[in-house]
Parts: sequence; C-alpha cells; structure tokens
Amino acid sequence: MAEPFGTAWGDRYSRQIRFAPIGEAGQRELAGASVLIVGVGALGAALAQHMVRAGVGEVRLVDRDFVEASNLQRQTLFDEADAMAALPKAVAAASKLRAINGDVRVEARVADVNEANAAELADGARLVLDGTDNAATRLLLSDVCFRARIPFIYGGVAGAQGMSAALLPGETSCLRCLIGDADEGGDTCDTVGVLAPAVEFIASLQAAEALKWLTGNKDAMRRTWLSADLWSFRLRESAMPGGRADCPHCGAAETLPESAAAGAGGRPEEEISSAALCGRDTVQVTLGKPLPLDRLEQELRSRGCELTVNRYLIRARLGSGETLVLFPDGRALVQGTADAAHAVRLCEAYVLGRKLPV
Repeated sequence: MAEPFGTAWGDRYSRQIRFAPIGEAGQRELAGASVLIVGVGALGAALAQHMVRAGVGEVRLVDRDFVEASNLQRQTLFDEADAMAALPKAVAAASKLRAINGDVRVEARVADVNEANAAELADGARLVLDGTDNAATRLLLSDVCFRARIPFIYGGVAGAQGMSAALLPGETSCLRCLIGDADEGGDTCDTVGVLAPAVEFIASLQAAEALKWLTGNKDAMRRTWLSADLWSFRLRESAMPGGRADCPHCGAAETLPESAAAGAGGRPEEEISSAALCGRDTVQVTLGKPLPLDRLEQELRSRGCELTVNRYLIRARLGSGETLVLFPDGRALVQGTADAAHAVRLCEAYVLGRKLPV
C-alpha cells in the first residue's frame, strides 16, 4: 500500500491534484471520506471504479445479486469467470477494486437493502451513490439520507436514456417529492434493454457530483434534474420542483413515510415474504431465518439438482425448470417465474422441507 500523502501517493493522483478545484487539499479530503454505493450492477460498477481510482478512503458496496452472463455487456467490473462461479456482485467487484487501488478500503456486503438495515448501512457515509434498479429501494435510500442529512446522488438508465440528480438535504427536494411513491411500471433494462455507453455517461455525471461534494466544491454542484438520450443525443436540464407540503423532509409534515423509519425493527423472525423483481422473471423470497448452506447443498444434491456452489450462495437448477439461488442471510431468488406464490411454494418444498405440492 502506498504511503499516504508521500511521493508514491502524489504520483498516483498527480493529474487529479493538478486539477485546480481539487488540488492537494481536495485529495486529502477524498482520502478521509467514506461513500456507500447501493447496487453494484451497471451503474454501481462504474461508480465504484470512479471512487476507487479517485482515492476515496473507504468504499462500501452493497448488492443482493450475483454475476450472470447477461451482465457482462455493461457491468464493467465483471468477467466470465465471475459469471461461471456465480459470485455475488459485491464480492466480485470488491476483489477487482482492491487490485486497482490498494490505498482504498473496499467493504463488500451481500445483502438486500430494506427498512431494517438501510440506516445502519448508511451510517458514517459522507454520501450515498445510487446504483439500484428499482424505485422502492431508491425511495427508501432517499428517506434515510434526508433524515440523516446525507447527500443522495440519484441515477437511472434504461435503453439509451438516463437521468441523474444530486439530492441535498435542506437544499433540494427529496426523491419522494420528485417522483412520488412510484410503482415499478416504467421501463427497465430488463424490459427495454440498455446501451452500455448510456450507463457510463450517467455514472460519470453522478461521480462528478460526488467528487465535488467530497472535495469541498459544494457550490459547483448541480441543483437540477438532468436527462439524456444518447441514441438521439438529446440532453435536457430542468429545475427541480419544490418540495411537497406534506413531505416530512421538504415540507411541514411531521410523520415519516414507513420506509423512512429504517432501522426500527424488521420482519418478525421466520415470516416469509416475497417480491417479484421487475422485468426479470424472478421472485425474491425472504424466509425469515438464516439458511444452513452446507446442509442444503447435501439435500439438494440428493434430490438430483444441478448445483453451482461457492462460500456465498448455492445455485440449484430444479427439475421443474426454475433456478433457486440461496443466500445464508435467509434470502432466495427463484428464477424462471414471476408468480410469487409459486416461488414461495418452491422454497417451502426445497428449502424448508415442507411436504407441499410444487
């Protein structure tokens, strides 16, 4: 590891230090900063590279998913070996990032961000970067950030179109005021595809705003909503609307949305819940208790399932055609169905050992 602020350090970041708005003082600020990146797919992988190469002292990665071949077209930190091994995205990304810059502490968490853990994950971060793929998680993160007065750098891409905004507590509207309690009915990369350069463009906008904040250049940050279509090359920058009067962050309301009460509990032990993932023909089932992967591996092998196993998960191809991906934190991804009830029945039969028709 290079000696902080020594000759090797100065050589590594010399071109960034020579950029006058950052300078050596800004580089020192970066070295002492911690950022949280939620979602380490296309946007998150690009954001993580920008933060690590810039010399941000600590980069925390949180992602619930694993690498598949369909990711490799646009998720630039991953390779075919990661997909073959079904490595969790946070783990695979952290390994690559540590090789890029040993000065940076990279922390990987394989987890679903939810009401029970969002506040803890963001604790101590100077800002939160959005690499997620769904409105519910983005709204939760916005709520948590505005309550803790942490900047939230929003970004989203589908097709060739993308959007970005730096949301600053006390200065701009929160995401809930901007998009409302959005459902998942809009376009996603799983429904309309995605152009990789559009991802890099939006991630660059997000990273630039993050670097401004982290280096003390707050006045240079955009207070606007920027949208772009890279295929037709149309750019649009618009003023953010004011906060809603009933918003607990931006208006006079005193009651937080349920999601903003993150950290105040969680699901009761052993309660099973499920949620279809938008556009992916996949259901996430939360089984409410840790899963003993060693025992489950033996049981699934005895049932003739084709398995991919690593220290982080089990991927089992079922005889009925679905794929079951099990994580030790009690989550299961059931691929090949959008029927939540069917996904739960599969988990009950293959994971919990209940004698139910599947």
